[in-house]
Amino acid sequence: MSTTAQRQSFREGLLLGAPTLVGIAAWGMVVGIAMVKSGLSVTQASAMTLLVFAGSAQLASLPLLAAHAPIWVIFATALVVNLRFVIFSALLAPHFSHLPWRQRLALGYISGDIAVGLFLRRYPLETPDPGKVPFLKGLIYPNWTAWQVGSLAGIFLGAAIPAEWGLGFAGTLAIICVTVPLVLGRAALCGVLVSGAVAVAAFRLPYKLGLLVAVLAGMITAMAVEELTEKWVKKHG
Repeated sequence: MSTTAQRQSFREGLLLGAPTLVGIAAWGMVVGIAMVKSGLSVTQASAMTLLVFAGSAQLASLPLLAAHAPIWVIFATALVVNLRFVIFSALLAPHFSHLPWRQRLALGYISGDIAVGLFLRRYPLETPDPGKVPFLKGLIYPNWTAWQVGSLAGIFLGAAIPAEWGLGFAGTLAIICVTVPLVLGRAALCGVLVSGAVAVAAFRLPYKLGLLVAVLAGMITAMAVEELTEKWVKKHG
């Protein structure tokens, strides 16, 4: 693939993902502020955002850390919250299995929910295409940068920002705006609805375990609906 074609594919990915970057940065800022407000030092919070790079897992871990929850509960919660990345990896693997493992590892580390969703919209088929790698890079590089800039800004400015500004609510709205378009199909919608209902019902569980239960319930529901839908299509198709 020529350099010009690679640049074009990268530009296409960049333009497709550009509208989500403001929301990503806002969400990163909220997580950065939350880390500082939970008692982490600037160094600890900065290391967490650079190494973990998973806002949902970071937020799920913070109240557990503050409550001095058992380490296994913290790791189990973060693991379950991030199980979706196993699914993402399985979906992306056929497209990039030909790449060296180091390159796959690097691309996987900075790939996020929105970038994966947009990539699979653009390339739903697993047929080889030299434009796939630069296109994915055009999605994930700006996404990672926006997150880190927002998160680090939140970390360094967190102590100076009044709580009454309500940035947590603003960040929640921001992530909802960029996530809702990715809820495609009956299975995903059912999973989201069940997860939300369970999260509200299990809100008072200790150590914030309601989040863990909600994620599991949502995943099981989505998988069940997907399987039942496929069976129905095969039977009536």
